Amino acid sequence: MSRTTSLAPVALLLLAGSLVLVWFVILSGLTHTSPLRQTYFLRADTSGIQGARAITQWTYFKTCGDDNTDCGPARPALPLGDAWASNARGVPSELIGSYGNDTTSYYFWYMWRFGWVFFLIALFFEVLPFFAGFLALCSRLGSAFTGLISLVAFFFLTIAVSLMTATFVKMRNVFLSDGRSASLGRYAFGFSWGAWAALLISTVLFCLARHKRRDAAAANAAPATTGRTRRGWPFGRRTASRRSYNGRRVKDEYA
Repeated sequence: MSRTTSLAPVALLLLAGSLVLVWFVILSGLTHTSPLRQTYFLRADTSGIQGARAITQWTYFKTCGDDNTDCGPARPALPLGDAWASNARGVPSELIGSYGNDTTSYYFWYMWRFGWVFFLIALFFEVLPFFAGFLALCSRLGSAFTGLISLVAFFFLTIAVSLMTATFVKMRNVFLSDGRSASLGRYAFGFSWGAWAALLISTVLFCLARHKRRDAAAANAAPATTGRTRRGWPFGRRTASRRSYNGRRVKDEYA
């Protein structure tokens, strides 16, 4: 297999890896099996906050206790203030507000909900090129289509991961400023940005595979010629030659 034809399989493999990492992030908190047990966005000391656990870990669908145990019910786009009671005492002022049943501030309510939505959109557009990627193994059109859809998925995943990062980095800083211990989840952040990097490389490789196949097809279609040639002849290229006869120059053209 040449370098040209090997680009599409590598791109498809990276796309599959990106999908697996995104699923690891989404399924965090739904099982106690590694690595999902260690996957959370933020871990913070919430002791003394009304209705909260001593340690809270924020995952995609739930808020949980230490090691993703003692989790609350799974909820889509749950408010970050789901970790404590409505109008709870002891919550840092930047985190609590009138949103999410009086548990979450305006900023964190919208930042995380939009991040959650863009994760789902990115997941949808990653699944499409994964199946279309098998067409890229055998055709230039398949590579072009897969590269285009991968680019759309990359756009949405970039927004999702950026919003997630901004939300939980700022939330960690709020807890630290309040004198509480807090740390980002290495697995969730690693999986999220790893999925982003794998999708970026995959998209580039799909586009390169398309262009290399086009160049290879053009090279194979060009006829081999020798000598001086002219274009525009309906049955191919014409070769011209000149010779002298009895002191006169006669121009003979033949195909």
